[in-house]
Amino acid sequence: MAAPRPAAGREALETCSLESILEALKLLLSPGGSDSGSLLITKHDVLLATLNSNLSALEDKLLKDPHWEKLKLLRDEMANKAERPQNSVDVTWNFTSQTLLLLLCLKETMIHLAASFNPGKPNPRTPEAAPALSPDTLSISQQKTVQSALQFVVTLGVCPYLMPGVGVPLRCRTEFGAVVQDVVCLDAPPHAARRLYTSCKLLLNVAHHTSLGSLIFSRHFGDVAAGLCQLGFCPNKGRSQKPEEEVLTEEERTLSREALRDILDQAYQPLAVRELLILQGGPPQSCMDEKTQVRCRAPAWLRRLCGQLLSERLMRPSGVQAVVRGILEGAGEIPESDMVPGIILVTEEELNRCIEDVYKVYVVGNDPVTVLVDSLLPVLGVLFSLYSFTKQSVSHIRSLCQEILLWILGKLERKKAIASLKGFAGLDKSASSLHSLCQLRAATQGGIIVTIKEAICDEDEDEALYQKVSSEQCRVEHLGDLLSHCQECGLAGDFFIFCLKELTHMAMEDEAELKTKPFSSKSLLELEQHQTLVEGQEQKVLILHLLAVLCERMSEQIFTNITQVVDFVAATLQRACASVAHQAENPVESQTLSMSMGLVAVMLGGAVQLKSCDFAVLKQLLPLLEKVSKVHPDPVIQELAVDLRITISTHGAFSTEAVSEAAQSTLNKKDAEGKIEERQQTSQSYADESHLKQQQSHEKSKETTLKSPTPLIPQEVSEPRMTTNQKSGSITTDQLQEVLLSAYDPQIPTRAAALRTLSCWIEQKEAKVLEMQEKLLKIFLENLEHEDTFVYLSAIQGVALLSDAYPEKILLGLLAQYDSDKDKHTPETRMKVGEVLMRIVRALGDMVSKYREPLIHTFLRGARDPDSAHRASSLSNLGELCQRLDFLLGSVIHEVTACLIAVAKTDSEVQVRRAAIHVIVLLLRGLSQKATEVLRDVLKDLYHLLKHVVHLEPDDVARLHAQLALEELDEIMRNFLFPPQKLEKKIVVLP
Repeated sequence: MAAPRPAAGREALETCSLESILEALKLLLSPGGSDSGSLLITKHDVLLATLNSNLSALEDKLLKDPHWEKLKLLRDEMANKAERPQNSVDVTWNFTSQTLLLLLCLKETMIHLAASFNPGKPNPRTPEAAPALSPDTLSISQQKTVQSALQFVVTLGVCPYLMPGVGVPLRCRTEFGAVVQDVVCLDAPPHAARRLYTSCKLLLNVAHHTSLGSLIFSRHFGDVAAGLCQLGFCPNKGRSQKPEEEVLTEEERTLSREALRDILDQAYQPLAVRELLILQGGPPQSCMDEKTQVRCRAPAWLRRLCGQLLSERLMRPSGVQAVVRGILEGAGEIPESDMVPGIILVTEEELNRCIEDVYKVYVVGNDPVTVLVDSLLPVLGVLFSLYSFTKQSVSHIRSLCQEILLWILGKLERKKAIASLKGFAGLDKSASSLHSLCQLRAATQGGIIVTIKEAICDEDEDEALYQKVSSEQCRVEHLGDLLSHCQECGLAGDFFIFCLKELTHMAMEDEAELKTKPFSSKSLLELEQHQTLVEGQEQKVLILHLLAVLCERMSEQIFTNITQVVDFVAATLQRACASVAHQAENPVESQTLSMSMGLVAVMLGGAVQLKSCDFAVLKQLLPLLEKVSKVHPDPVIQELAVDLRITISTHGAFSTEAVSEAAQSTLNKKDAEGKIEERQQTSQSYADESHLKQQQSHEKSKETTLKSPTPLIPQEVSEPRMTTNQKSGSITTDQLQEVLLSAYDPQIPTRAAALRTLSCWIEQKEAKVLEMQEKLLKIFLENLEHEDTFVYLSAIQGVALLSDAYPEKILLGLLAQYDSDKDKHTPETRMKVGEVLMRIVRALGDMVSKYREPLIHTFLRGARDPDSAHRASSLSNLGELCQRLDFLLGSVIHEVTACLIAVAKTDSEVQVRRAAIHVIVLLLRGLSQKATEVLRDVLKDLYHLLKHVVHLEPDDVARLHAQLALEELDEIMRNFLFPPQKLEKKIVVLP
């Protein structure tokens, strides 16, 4: 009797259609006679009655309807193959069993249809025609039916049988989940573990078909994984159970463990990481509300298992990327139907921990791996939303969000960084951002929580519009604040130029006027065009707002290299040409055009020490200048454009009078503006103007930096009458201004003489000079960049004298510049600042003890710098400092000694090892007889180091330094052990 069954099953499989199986699933899942519109909102008795009714209706249909005879045969065949799930008095389990059998029938039918599918050859005459679909393809409505069936199987056949703490409880999910938890009868046979095993086993069987597997694991991966974890790894409560008493055999537990590892290996790894983290759970939570459902903490065996599985995910190829993505994508997606206004999606503690973890991994770790940097891109919009929200109130995570954003913007490629800033500003609607139904709210402990946004009534449309406009304004202003920290790297300047180009692009487009034609009389195409036009206008307003904020927040230092200045001028010229083409020129744009062309004239006039590569960049302006010379209506601008083209083409060899006049006019305008703003500080205002184009570029050394701000100095000013023997208070404002201008003179002797004169005036305590300490410091620091030895040595002397007069205001800034990385300052500049610091230490004398901590820490950090020359400089300065601290070395002597020992033994550069040994020589020579007291704890270590160098160091100079140090130490110890006898006679007066 058993033999015909397979044949009947195969016949049923060949004739049974997908439609009949899906119709049976619909019948099983229908709401039945309930008054409710959906089975999901029924309660207790109604739910049980509906399940019973649907089961009976399905059996009647299978028995009485001849069209369903093949389906009944196939279902019976699947039940025999799958070892038919045991019937139970529990209606929910019978319902789950029937649903699983129908899903198995669906899977087998789809596999059979796919195997018998033989698509014909494509017609070469119609290559654009779509290929024929496989017969096992499910439509959208059919996929929804299968998803509903799977949801019932998981809800009724998996989740109720999970132990407390394993997975997310049904009560914490939906109202229907709480109802299911109450109606499932766990006491009725079969055993709960057997039910769970059967459900997971058959679900994995159904998942063998690719499309069905994607439907299962895309939504129910976590529940299936939780069931397999419990089946395969949950320890038995009593090991004394007999084999016949155990619910699951050891073989079944082994199969469950293997199935778990298989689905984890085959799944999308970030998804697997996220679900394992959810299973592992967090620390115990305290219930703050009686209505709040708090899930139990995961049991210890599950936490250990998830930790082990997560470690395995991490060790796989691209494991770090998968773990990071799993964490960042772990915010989860909640169906909009389940979103209730006011519900907290992310608590304050969770968000704080997340931000702190991201800060530690990215900023503190500071490992700009491409994979790590790219993994943060999908959440940059949310991070900026957090940063913008914290700017509106007081929050302790503001600095963390700012540091993360600055780190990622600095590490990204420039194109990606600009694209991210577009998303921050709202120019790119496709950029990632906070979900439209979510909102940020301030928490009680100074943090932030994420909640569901409340729906806005029709009466509150004006309020909603106001909130939208105000939020956009705040976002742009906060972006300006963020970019104010990105000026040195050039990102702020590049984004400013991008906004100018966008504005130019909009000006070049035909501006259609908004028609007043009523909407009712417009066609659909006209409505779409009107909407596109409105969006374009909004975009233009946003860009104008951005430019206004950037102009207000950014300083004159926004452009850091010649390329950015040329791009700025090119954008201005393009916009001018577009305005002329549309006959929309206005006085503001004419003034902007004159200013930009004057800026080019100033650069060509000598404000910048241009090289051949810089002229290659300037040649990008030639086509635009030619176009301006032809189309602009103003003959003066036409002539200036022609002259500028000639000057650029000849690399400055030929320059007309018009170029010089334009440059001088631009400088005079700036000078006049400075006089209006600072009437009582004439000389300072002129220096501010001259400093406009003086900012040093922090790019690579190949790029030209903007150094000399005043290209056109009259002949009588170029060689000032500078005297160094004037009495205090005898210099005039004109003399001071003359010297300040000469400090930027392109002639090296004039510039060096001006710097020397300023240094002498500082040494003589001239009141007018000392009032300008900040401006003088800028002048000296800028001249440190000069290549000529006479100039930068004069600047070093000036900074040292100025620091001696105002150490508190200047020393810390110099230390920060010395301690900066090589991307901000060139190695040569840092070395020059190191020379300044050494002179300051010598000049301060005993007062250096007040600045002991920042000096020592800066030099110790410098001893670990990647640049060998900077390491040697830091060690040299450290020796100079230690020589003067004497007994104040006490608390840091161990750090200094450890640093010297490590460098002398392990550094690969000879000059650095020499410097370390020389520090010991200076230390012993400076302390002299006090060395036995100051160095008593480390003297033995220093002695062993010197002996090590003498015997093992290959460099002769280092060995010589070590030998000199040993001789100093020998002399000190001899005087300590055998102090010189003093022939003196003491007279004591007795009382």
